[in-house]
Amino acid sequence: MERSKDWLDEAKGDLKHARSDVRGGFYNWACFSAQQGAEKAVKAVFQKMGAEAWGHSAADLLKELAKKHSIPEELLEGALELDKAYIPTRYPNAHPSSSPRRLYTEGEAKRLIGYAKRIVKFCSGLLSKI
Repeated sequence: MERSKDWLDEAKGDLKHARSDVRGGFYNWACFSAQQGAEKAVKAVFQKMGAEAWGHSAADLLKELAKKHSIPEELLEGALELDKAYIPTRYPNAHPSSSPRRLYTEGEAKRLIGYAKRIVKFCSGLLSKI
């Protein structure tokens, strides 16, 4: 069953969640939600192509997608930064000291949301062409 629309809907929901977390001061969760939005948007494209997409690295998924579609370098670079927010934003022992909620900033969260937004937009465009 082809569910690319559901994957894209979740990606957009993750971006909305990230923006909400910024307003609430939960910058670590905003960063994680941004990463999730990017990951799910790329997985939506794989769904539409009838291919399996495994893993949680938005960058790795985009690199794999680049075998079939041209991916702008800025998206790959943004995905690399987003992926750095996958684990350490959530686990207290991921950093040498302090909890993740004390280590992420509003500026960082907004930057990652911007990267994710561009990836979601790009993937939406691909979906309309497949």
